[in-house]
Amino acid sequence: MKLCRVSELKGGEILAKPIITNDYKVLLSEETILKRDYIEKLNELEITEVYIKDKDHVHMQEVVLLKSEVEESFKEKVKEVLERHTYNNSGELAELQDTAEGIISNILEEDEVVEKIYDIKERSADIYEHSISLCSLATLTALKMGRDQNEVHDIGVGSLLHDLGLRYLTIDYVDKDPESFSKLEIMEYFKHPVYGYSAVKDEGWLSPLAKNIILYHHERLDGSGYPLRAKDIPYAVGIVSLCDTFDEMICGIGCKRVKVHEAVEYLKTFKGFKFYADAVDAFLDFTAVYPVGSTVILSDGSQGKVVRQNREFPDRPVILLSKDSNGNLIPRGREVDLIKVNDIFIEKELI
Repeated sequence: MKLCRVSELKGGEILAKPIITNDYKVLLSEETILKRDYIEKLNELEITEVYIKDKDHVHMQEVVLLKSEVEESFKEKVKEVLERHTYNNSGELAELQDTAEGIISNILEEDEVVEKIYDIKERSADIYEHSISLCSLATLTALKMGRDQNEVHDIGVGSLLHDLGLRYLTIDYVDKDPESFSKLEIMEYFKHPVYGYSAVKDEGWLSPLAKNIILYHHERLDGSGYPLRAKDIPYAVGIVSLCDTFDEMICGIGCKRVKVHEAVEYLKTFKGFKFYADAVDAFLDFTAVYPVGSTVILSDGSQGKVVRQNREFPDRPVILLSKDSNGNLIPRGREVDLIKVNDIFIEKELI
């Protein structure tokens, strides 16, 4: 355990002591993994120092689609291109074709890329980060399904541009449920696919499929989507649509942010109705239901942290217990592999 300045935190550190406010309320409990938005909130509250655990306290085996430094460089490129973009000058967006190829190449560089379980975590609503994440998720789903190389490329490019129309909105849509919007706000929000499509529809460098991804990514097979309530959705667009839904849910873009396991359950519920069933199966096959670092309560009342995944069972990871079923602390922790026990399951995930 060591005392660390909040200004020096990078994200991913584990609290060794709870953070308590002046009126004795627990702001963040012990064992909380400090995410970037948590750190920003600590800075806003003028909390300058916290106790964190030594890095070797828990050996976690996190598997991510893109390494953090690589993801950050792609994010900066997407941000630079999109912020430079103006409605009447969409040709400069062609630079994102190279970015999409870079993301695809980075994914393919990983050994056994389609055989892994990935830790995809909820995070703050950043549209540039969302575009990078969607590109990665949709690309990997398409690769797992054996889709054509040109189609994978178009899925990547279309994913990076899919929310272009959000740049033209004047309403606040971050971490909000559309049901809370006024009638005028919801009508405006539902137009963003049209705004994005209109900006690029005459661009010769962008494929028809990529353009359709921009226009149709919020459509659903049962006709419940928008802006056109279309049911005949191109298959590649359907891949992007389900990945976009999942990622929006875990980062709070146009909806209230939820936990990963809740977004997974949503896709399962509407598999074959709103989304192509086999595409959902391919996506869920590589998505960890409880990402590494998640703090969970087990059905016997014990508590612990997810430290690694089981390839064939994305919803039954390995847990390092910190408290037993009676609430007693386990000083050195004790691992329980949920595929080796039949009578214990994850009951809920803590914030």
